[in-house]
Amino acid sequence: MANIKSAQKRIKVIAKKTARNRMIKSALKTAIRRFEEAVAAGNLEDAKAKLRFVEKKLHQAAAKGVIHKSKASRKVSRLAVRLNKAV
Repeated sequence: MANIKSAQKRIKVIAKKTARNRMIKSALKTAIRRFEEAVAAGNLEDAKAKLRFVEKKLHQAAAKGVIHKSKASRKVSRLAVRLNKAV
């Protein structure tokens, strides 16, 4: 444990940010999994709605710095290709 007051504060702040990032990443993985399940089930209208939701969440995460903006765009592109192949 740190002895300096500012270092103790940094530890608290980093713990909060880590928890927040972990929650956001977990929510992203869940949304992507639900989209893939909809595509696998052949439920294309539902899959389109879920893709829009996933795209929104990915770009929000990129805007907050949880993931890189290029990674978000790459994920959206690959998911869109997967949906288009299913159609």
